[in-house]
Amino acid sequence: MAEEVNRPKDELLGETEEVEKRSAAARLFDVRRVIGGLFVVYGVIVGLMGLFESGKDIDKAQGVRINLWMGLSMLVLGLLFLLWLWWRPTVVPSAEELREEGETRPEG
Repeated sequence: MAEEVNRPKDELLGETEEVEKRSAAARLFDVRRVIGGLFVVYGVIVGLMGLFESGKDIDKAQGVRINLWMGLSMLVLGLLFLLWLWWRPTVVPSAEELREEGETRPEG
């Protein structure tokens, strides 16, 4: 009888751990984080290349430091993606919400 009392608690604990793992995975692999991170890294690299361009490269681009401007643009875009992720974090439904959704979903 004591096992029956403890059993639902253990099931709820297991479901809670599963939801936490799923939520952590969803936050870790959020597309906004990946895209934002890549744009920030590439923006810094391209921007630094633009800062240290030779006069010959600038003349090729008709006097415009195109790598600097593109690097800054990529950096801003990446930061906007990361800011969006911070403003609207990923919300993973709880085990109870998933269970209710499964009950209302038609079989077949």
